Amino acid sequence: MTKDSENSVAEPASQVKVMKGALDVAVIGGGIGGLVSAYWLAKAGARVTVYEASDQLGGLGTFFKYRDISLERFYHCMLPSDRYLLGVLHELGLDDQIYWKETSFGFMRGEQLYGLNTPLELLRFSPLSLIDRIRVGLTGLWGKICSPRGLDDITCVEWLSRISGQRAFEIFWKPMLQAKFGDRYHEVPALWFWTRFNREKGGKRECKGYIHGGYRRIIDTLAESIEALGGTIKLQAPVEKMDLTDDGALSVSAVNDGPKRFDRVVVTAPISFLHKAMANGRLADAAKKVDTKIDMQGVVNAVLMLRRGFTKHYWVATIDEDIPFQGIVESTTLLEKSDTAGVHLFYLMNYVHRTEALFNQSDDEILSAYIDGLKRLFPDFQEADVIDRFVFRAPFVEPLYTTGYQQRKPPSVLLPGKLYLATTAQVYPDVTSWNGTVGLVQKVVDDILQEK
Repeated sequence: MTKDSENSVAEPASQVKVMKGALDVAVIGGGIGGLVSAYWLAKAGARVTVYEASDQLGGLGTFFKYRDISLERFYHCMLPSDRYLLGVLHELGLDDQIYWKETSFGFMRGEQLYGLNTPLELLRFSPLSLIDRIRVGLTGLWGKICSPRGLDDITCVEWLSRISGQRAFEIFWKPMLQAKFGDRYHEVPALWFWTRFNREKGGKRECKGYIHGGYRRIIDTLAESIEALGGTIKLQAPVEKMDLTDDGALSVSAVNDGPKRFDRVVVTAPISFLHKAMANGRLADAAKKVDTKIDMQGVVNAVLMLRRGFTKHYWVATIDEDIPFQGIVESTTLLEKSDTAGVHLFYLMNYVHRTEALFNQSDDEILSAYIDGLKRLFPDFQEADVIDRFVFRAPFVEPLYTTGYQQRKPPSVLLPGKLYLATTAQVYPDVTSWNGTVGLVQKVVDDILQEK
């Protein structure tokens, strides 16, 4: 399947602007936002240095070696509507390596698997009454055509309950919101749902994409391009301090690499980094522009290599309370065998705050519980089906949104002409994804290149 021709490729910022004067720019964070920022700025003429705290680039797109390939620690895919990300891949010459497949969504309730991809499948969804099924379907149609105006100021609970009805909300929508946001689900704005729905479906048949060689290919190509343009990438270089020098230059001090002067700094690391790195210095007032009450949801993710598949769906919501994970991504329904080392690849995820007990359980405890959960969902599942198993955690995945978030999200400019911010906490109302991050980064880079 090819990408829909009506989805245009975004014009990369770096193709239309050149930096006024060669500036020294530090980029804090080596995830997709940091790498794209560094690539575009280096292409525009900046002398760029990327500081990455870990030993690997990619952020939530980091990988691990399995057999003779690399696999993502957390599942990833592209959508035809991801015009910002697809624009970067086009600029890097990678768009001919992307492949597309029709995928589907499943919903498990009471250990019964339902497909929910067509009006007919929704009408067969027996946990809801016929009237409630119709109202849920109408909710999807309304989500496609209604204006997002005002949706940031009301909760998903209020909006979905009003349109779908209370029973449908409790049975259908609430478990999925809880799976994503835990006991903070009741604070999430309706705008979050509206944006997510229009990205995922948009009223069309579900289609997702992947790239040969995995997301590591994107990361490596960006890193190679940055270095080819004269940029420097420093791994295992966590930044400890950012400040202003006596003459007004920016100073960045990293572990075992201290202080360096820069004309501009772009921070793409989690916002929790800011207040620590900028405290007790001349940048402390700039740090105050970022709301300290913004918190982030984490994830505990198991990756299982199985001998066989168990569903036809790419993503299955598992909302029963006795199931220890909230979703199954059966990547083999999308990925080609050359990108999975020939195994059936399952991602079992549980979105959970970093302070909760589950986040800090041992790998063995998590894997034991997750495999027991698979046995309950699929009675013919056997331990012998598991070839290999891994657990990965990420403490900062997505903000725990509250109503009015659009007004409270951090600004992109912390200190005009000097310090900029491009983090996951600012992507909203766009969906938190590589595409959303690249779209944000394009705006920030444009601001820097347009400076007089």
